[in-house]
Amino acid sequence: MADAYIIDACRTPRGIGKVGKGALAHLHPQHLARTVLAALRERNQLDTATIDDIIWGTSTQRGKQGYDMARMAALDAGFDIKASGVTLDRYCGSGITSVSLAAAQVMSGMEDCLIAGGTEMMSYTASIADPNKPPMLDGDNLHLRALHPQSQQGVCADAIATLEGIDREALDRLAVVTQERAARAVAEGRFDKSLVAVYNDDGTLALDRDEFPRPGTTMESLAGLKTVFSAFVDIAVDDQGNTYGNLVTRKYPELEGRINHVHHAGNSSGVVDGAGAVLLASKAYAEAHGLKPRGRVVATANVGDCPTLMLNAPVPAAKKVLARAGLTKDDIDVWEINEAFAVVAEKFMRDLDLDRDKVNINGGAMALGHPIGATGSILIGTALDELERSGGRYGLVTMCAAGGMAPAIVIERL
Repeated sequence: MADAYIIDACRTPRGIGKVGKGALAHLHPQHLARTVLAALRERNQLDTATIDDIIWGTSTQRGKQGYDMARMAALDAGFDIKASGVTLDRYCGSGITSVSLAAAQVMSGMEDCLIAGGTEMMSYTASIADPNKPPMLDGDNLHLRALHPQSQQGVCADAIATLEGIDREALDRLAVVTQERAARAVAEGRFDKSLVAVYNDDGTLALDRDEFPRPGTTMESLAGLKTVFSAFVDIAVDDQGNTYGNLVTRKYPELEGRINHVHHAGNSSGVVDGAGAVLLASKAYAEAHGLKPRGRVVATANVGDCPTLMLNAPVPAAKKVLARAGLTKDDIDVWEINEAFAVVAEKFMRDLDLDRDKVNINGGAMALGHPIGATGSILIGTALDELERSGGRYGLVTMCAAGGMAPAIVIERL
């Protein structure tokens, strides 16, 4: 198999995902995608007529986020019309999957130059969400719901914490650490290599820094926050008597009446807007166009797990991709596990018995936010930047996705 080289990676800042409050919320989602596409073109002097395809991840593909964002954003960025595009959805895992599929095209020899990435404007998706239906899950398909009850993500996170015996203090401690690490990363300019400012159409600056971090977060300040997802347990989701709570307890009856609610706004991922992109190429393309590879894709993997608990697939995904890569956990210098909820990262580190100093070194989604379809691509760039800064060799990126899934990818610094 040929090598799939990572030539470059970039991302927008993550803006607060609330209309009227976030600095990016007034923009069209394609605007964020075009920003990172244009940045890759300019940073690498790309002839966009030679780009074989653009593969993009976007979770909520409705309204402004529909209509094949990859193609439309490329046209909006002024790419040559020969650069085609396709948009996919693996919920939160979309941004890793777009990179994995692009790498597979190069490694198979079918194509030579691709851009992969993702966009999510959660300020927009919140504005079109139906509050009476479970978000991103099984909609009105009651047959599927009977086979695989799927609840609200935060209720699932609390259920996992209860089953695992992980208390709020441990989760809040992790949330404080991630805020401290993000603050350090910002202060030391660790994100500067990948960060691309977003400008309005009139040329004025929209945002050039991550807007969500809350430096100075302490255990005391988090202790004052009320848990959120206890309020969801009794919400009805259909006329069959299903609530968010009993969608979990139908599968796990031992949790009936005893889910310990431990997650709140401070130890859950931030609601933000953002986009990220990765440029991949074959050896022949890189040499022909004078591009110096920064890394390569070593292996990718996908795993499904219990859709009712939803958030537990990252551990088996990490094990699978390590086996594919012929590596062990001790070979990995940089781990990026998306902090959808604190329990996801906490359980991941406990189950794999990881050195915590190698996990989410520069903070995670509890501090920086989680623009759903974009996060995976962003984290691949973050891992590569950290490998270059620290001199490490291998990075592993994974994350949970709705439906009980997790993609994973191992990259190597060159």
